[in-house]
This record gives sequence, structure tokens and C-alpha cells, in this order.
Amino acid sequence: KTFLQTDDLLALNDTRVLAARRFSDNGAVEFLFLERLGPTRWKCMVTPGRKMRVGATAVIDDVCLRVEEITTAGERIVLFDTDVDVYVGGSMPLPPYVNRASDESDAARYQTVFARQPGAVAAPTAGLHFTPEILSEIPHTFVTLHVGPGTFLPVRSENIAEHRMHAERFSLSPEAADKINNAQRIVAVGSTAMRVLETTIRKSKLLRRQIEPRSGETDLFIYPPFTFRIVDALLTNFHLPRSTLLMLVSAFAGREFILRAHEKAVHERYRFYSYGDCMLIL
Repeated sequence: KTFLQTDDLLALNDTRVLAARRFSDNGAVEFLFLERLGPTRWKCMVTPGRKMRVGATAVIDDVCLRVEEITTAGERIVLFDTDVDVYVGGSMPLPPYVNRASDESDAARYQTVFARQPGAVAAPTAGLHFTPEILSEIPHTFVTLHVGPGTFLPVRSENIAEHRMHAERFSLSPEAADKINNAQRIVAVGSTAMRVLETTIRKSKLLRRQIEPRSGETDLFIYPPFTFRIVDALLTNFHLPRSTLLMLVSAFAGREFILRAHEKAVHERYRFYSYGDCMLIL
């Protein structure tokens, strides 16, 4: 609050993380369920992939599923024998660098206090730093981006322009658009809120910094150099090397500045990544 001005507005991502992690009844296959495509049809990721090729079967809660298709991104389209809600009995899909199984505490800890729109398989972690008490004292609004598994994927292309982001569903309501259009400065809480705002302003037909309500999918990849059209400040965690998240903050604050900030964080033993500390970039 010390660093914010009277007419500043926080934009927070109110997506809710689903209990999307399941194991086959024999424990041989791990599933991360991404999206329900129909009453018995789901899109998911599986580990190990070699066990779940087209036509392969597995059993979850005594219900059989079969791999119907493998997408170009390696996701599986599976068909259950009967209508089933896979999130009942599921666990929180902690990031792959958290080397432990999720437990009951993660159901609360890996969820923002303002999460209300179910659909994510990863938390918008910059939002984990907020309490209801803090939010009650700072003007804010909510946008939605359902964080997908692509948020953890490193950039493997030598030419970063060749990297392709996984498309993620987003929405920005009329109420949020009105608040944003009347604010002096916009503070994005996290890279996901940033991507919603910068996607929406690029699709807006209004003049200057005015945005319109919108929903759809975004695969916006923000990396240097990038012209930010609506976000003035960013609250974000410390990120993994070679990640799209690190490239986004480098585009916003400058590569050398971000590298120095991360070196300082290492020296001061700050915590990195999902359950870690954050920085405010003004």
C-alpha cells in the first residue's frame, strides 16, 4: 500500500484451481485432467505417456477409460465408460518442481482467497500473497485466466519467437472493464492477469487505453521487446530460468534489472516459485 497511489487499481486473477490430479486404480498412470469435452469425454495429460497410447485403457474409481486420440501437444483425449466427475477424489496439481505429493493443506494454500471461477490446473501464484484484510484496503478488480500446464514448460527453441504458448481461456467482465477504464494506473497481480489485460487491449476497438469486456482464448507470448499498452505495474514471484514467465518480467522491467533482482533474491535467500516471495515492479 505504501507504494500505491490513490487512483491505482489492482487486477487479480480469480480462477480457481481444480483438484485435477488423479491416479489409475493400480497406481501405474498419473492423470492431469485439463478440460471436460463432453459427459464422458475429457482432455488430459498422462505420465508415463508410453503406457497410454491410442486404444490403451486404464481404470479410475472402478470406471474404465480409453485413449481415443493424442493431440499434437501430446495431450490425451479419453473416453470413460460412463459419466464421471474426475475432480471428485482428485488432488491439487502442484507444480512439477514441488517434489512431494499434495496433502490436505495444499487444498487451501494452493488457492487464492478470492478464487471463484473453477478451471485452472495451476494457481495464479502472485495472488497467494493476499488476505481479505489486505484486499479490503486496496481498490481492485478481478479478471479470469484459467492457468494451464503450459505455464511450467521451459522455452526450448533457440529462437524464442518460435516458441508457442498453450492457449488458455480468459474473460474480462463489463464491471472489470469499467473499473479499469476509470483507473489512473493498472497494477497487474501476476503474469496471468497481465496477459488477460494485454490481450484484451489489443482486441479493443476503443480509443487509447480503453478496453472492452471480452472472453475467449489467448496464447499471447510476452518477451522482449514488447510494447505494454495498459499495465503500469506488476506484482510477480521470482521465476525459473528459461521460462516464459521470466521472459515476461524481463520485457516489462528490462533483462539486466530482472537478472540483478534475481541475484539479490538468491543472495538474500528469498523463496522462489509458486510458494515463494514476490516483487513489485513499478
